[in-house]
Formats: sequence, C-alpha cells, structure tokens
Amino acid sequence: MAPDADVLIVGAGPTGLLLAGDLATAGVRCTLLERRAERQGLTRAFAVHARTLEELDARGVAADLVRTGERVGALRLFGDARLDLSRLPGRFPYVLVTPQYETERLLEERALAAGAEIVRGAEAVGVSQDADGVDVEVRTGDGAPRTRRAAYLVGADGVRSTVRERLGLPFPGHAAVRSVMLADVRLAEAPAETLTVGATGDAFAFLAPFGDGWYRVIAWNRRHQAADSEPVDMDELREVTRRALGTDHGMRDPRWTSRFHSDERQVPRYRAGRAFLAGDAAHVHSPAGGQGMNTGLQDAANLGWKLAADLRGWAPPGLLDTYHSERHPVGRMVVRGSGALLRAVLTERPLPRALRGAAVRAATRVPPVARRLAGAVSGIDIAYPARAAPTPSPAAAPPTCGSPGSGPAVRGAARRAVRPGRRRERPGRDVPGDQALGRPGALRRRRRGDQHDRARPPRRLHRLGDRRDGARPARRRHPRRAGALVRRARRPPRPERRP
Repeated sequence: MAPDADVLIVGAGPTGLLLAGDLATAGVRCTLLERRAERQGLTRAFAVHARTLEELDARGVAADLVRTGERVGALRLFGDARLDLSRLPGRFPYVLVTPQYETERLLEERALAAGAEIVRGAEAVGVSQDADGVDVEVRTGDGAPRTRRAAYLVGADGVRSTVRERLGLPFPGHAAVRSVMLADVRLAEAPAETLTVGATGDAFAFLAPFGDGWYRVIAWNRRHQAADSEPVDMDELREVTRRALGTDHGMRDPRWTSRFHSDERQVPRYRAGRAFLAGDAAHVHSPAGGQGMNTGLQDAANLGWKLAADLRGWAPPGLLDTYHSERHPVGRMVVRGSGALLRAVLTERPLPRALRGAAVRAATRVPPVARRLAGAVSGIDIAYPARAAPTPSPAAAPPTCGSPGSGPAVRGAARRAVRPGRRRERPGRDVPGDQALGRPGALRRRRRGDQHDRARPPRRLHRLGDRRDGARPARRRHPRRAGALVRRARRPPRPERRP
C-alpha cells in the first residue's frame, strides 16, 4: 500500500499542531487527524513559559501570541512568597497568561500555511505497523473506516490516547487530586493580580483571565470529594473560593462548569517502532506550575526536526531514539515537580504549612536558589547530554521554521547556530530586540571569548527544531585568566634564598 503521508499525527492540540507545522515547513508530507469536527473555544492551559516562547519565537509566532495575553513577571507560590521571573536570561523574562485556544489558533494557521493537511472529524481507531511503515484505521463522520499509511506515526491525542492504547503501552501512575471544580465565570470585582491563587488546609482556588471579561476558576474542596460526573454547585464554588482567597469577587453568570481528577502518569517508552508519543499521551501531571502544554510543545519541537532529518536522509544512526532519552527525563522531572508542589499547596496540618511557607520565603530570597527555581519553572534550564550532531549538506538541510525572509524566523535560525556536538545555542550573539515581546537586545548576555561565534558558516545551522535542544556548552578559559597564566610562565625565576 502506497503511503498517504510521510508522517501521520493524531491529535490537533498544541503539540500536534506545532509538530505538523515544523514537518510541513521542512518539506515533509504530514497529515494531522483530529477526532473533533471543529476547533473548540474551551481551554485547559493559560500559562506559556519563557522557554516555550523562545520555541514559538523561532517559528515566527511569539509576537502575535504575546499580543493576546498579559505578561506576569513574578509568580506567587505560598502566602507572600513570590518567585521573580524578571531576571530570567533572554527576551521573555515573564510567563505569558493567554488562553490555550489562542496558541492553537496561531499554530494551526502556521501549519496550514506551510502545507500540512488537517483532517477534522477523523478518529483513529486502530494502529498496526511493519518494518516499512504504520497503518492507522480511521473512522470519519459517516462511519466509514479508512486505512491511512505513513512512514511514521505520532500520537498527540491526549491523556486518553487511542494510539497509546493500540500500541499496548502501559501508562502507570495514580490520581494526584480528585474532584477539582472548573468554571468559566464573570466577576463583579476584578482581582488585583493577573493570576490569583490561595489555599488553606481544606480549600484551594485559582483565578485566571481570558482577557475578554471572563475568568477561569479552578477550586478544590477537601470537605466534599464528589465524583467527576457530579455537577458543580455554584454556591459551593463561591464558598470554597472565599475560604481560599478571602472573597469570591462577585462570581456570577457561569457559562461552563465541570469536574475532573488530575493524574500523575508517564509512559515507560516514548517510542514503539515507528510510532511515537508526545504531550499528554506520553505524560500527565497536576496543573500546579502550569507545565502541561509547555512540556508537550517542547516534546514536539524536539521530535519534529529529528523526523525531518531521518526522512530527508541526513540523520545519523540512532537519532530518533534520542527523542526518548532526552524528553523522558524532562517529563519525569515535571511529573515529580508538579506533584510535589501540589502536595505542598494542599498540606492540611498547621505546623507543616508554617514550615513550608517559611522555607519557600527563604528560598525565594536567596538569589542563587531563586534563579534555579525560576529556571526550572520557566524551562530555561532544561538541557540534554552532549553528543556528536550531524552536519547536513546545504541541499539536505531543512529550511527555517518560519517563512523565508521573515524577521523572527531569520533570528531563530541565527540563534540555533551550533557547533557539531552541541545542540544548544550559545550565549553571546546579538539578536535584534522586539519591544512587543519584552526585553530588547541580546538573547543571552555576551561572554568574553564568544565574539567569533557569529562567524560560523551557514552549513552549521540546524535550521529546524528545538533551539535549546542540547547540552550546556563546555567551559572555556577566560582570556584574561589565560593571559595571566602566560605572563606568569614568562617571568624570570626568583633567585634562590641563601641560608
């Protein structure tokens, strides 16, 4: 059977859409299958962290996304403890608060413009593979099954992933928190902060704006652990919010409510033959920290250029296996970190709560510790083990992530200049600033001795993929320190002391 595409992607959420855009931009034929007939206006995620914004900036969509939301330069953790993000390196020293559907809209526009095929109302119901490709049985709205074939398959179809189930991959883990209430409401009194969060021993509440007068409320009540199927009672939601925040801000006019439980789970392997898992299909965790969508987008950025390299013929042996070896530890870290944060927030006993608050306040006031925390939450500090990277020929190298000649795309390609063996950008290259995005100027502070990095030949550009996708650069001797050693070596020997 002749293949319908080079890559089939199941799931048109943010993860699948970014991956489809990357592959189509690289000239790879890809088809994205989505069970829902239309794109929905509901949203699960609000936070877009700094590393994700860097990924989107390399693809030319960050500026448009930033205009849809609000920038938050500090996160309130517990009580009066705040984590300062304003000193993060780079052009995005903040977390962007914007509804998930805005991210999906921009990524879908990019994927379609690049030539990706998006088929809605197409549900994947079966998966089989052989040595040469993958067959996916698809059921459309009329109920008629059809088999699509491709060289590779990526399951980005969420926590209830059909691809993962049909591959027979386990999804071990447990429920982190149950009976979480969700509601989209209007507020008579706008909160003083963009993100509002509070917790007591038996209640938790979180408020985030959509930007159009509506707010998302997330609340949890230890005193009433109802089943997910039980409707949300607005009186209970108001009472829990008052306990956690001190006020319900005049909550009214709910347009949508729901209950859910949050799991902590991760698949043991992100790859099974010619099939891969990404996003919530591979890992799921508590909403604490707002890491879910960000981790999925970074999965897609890591996998996309590797699939393109393999299909274009310049991938070294084993490159596709590095997707699991690099992203699985990151997923594990996020699952554990968000779970620990959630359990700390929901601590019930007074003494542990007091100790928790004191410890967090102390940590956020120690600059080195605060920087490490900010780097972990934002994703800026994520890096992978060093290894030899391929050097594609100019004819085989994929194009840039954005449109040819576009400013963000050109800047993204420049930032991804790497030496063989280092698949992460190095500090020191001047990048034109954009006042709409945040801090203007260099992407990273310049270090002495790195000025020659800007003169690398074009063949050493990895023009597609995860722009921080690699290890930290090796330490380099400071020029002054090296010069001091040379001068010291040239000094005449001191005369011997006479007894």
